[in-house]
Amino acid sequence: MSVFSKIISGEIPAYKVAESVDFLAFLDIGPLAEGHVLVIPKKEVDYLFDLEDELYTGLQLFAKIVATALKAAIPCKKVGVAVIGLEVPHAHIHLIPMNRVDDMNFARPKLSFTPEELEATAEKIKAALREE
Repeated sequence: MSVFSKIISGEIPAYKVAESVDFLAFLDIGPLAEGHVLVIPKKEVDYLFDLEDELYTGLQLFAKIVATALKAAIPCKKVGVAVIGLEVPHAHIHLIPMNRVDDMNFARPKLSFTPEELEATAEKIKAALREE
């Protein structure tokens, strides 16, 4: 069972920003920027391109909804999208607020936020989702 499946089941806490029957979006705890979100299918599949077509397209549409709210909640030029897929064997999409290309550099040191800061960021994104 992947760490993401443990988040889905509630075994591991997460700063959730959006959830549907099939998908979950939550803050990355080792973010590259404030508001760095991971979007996952609830079905545990290791490789993004192994998802069934309907689940794959649903994940992309769910990510688009979250990205729109993320951009409204965290001032940035664009929300970058990345799929790395090596660190956790569960398909996931990174959504990262960015103002310059280097904001998407995964070799950069990760940022650290307090639980209170993470909760406040999650609430800003959830509020932006409610406004849509």
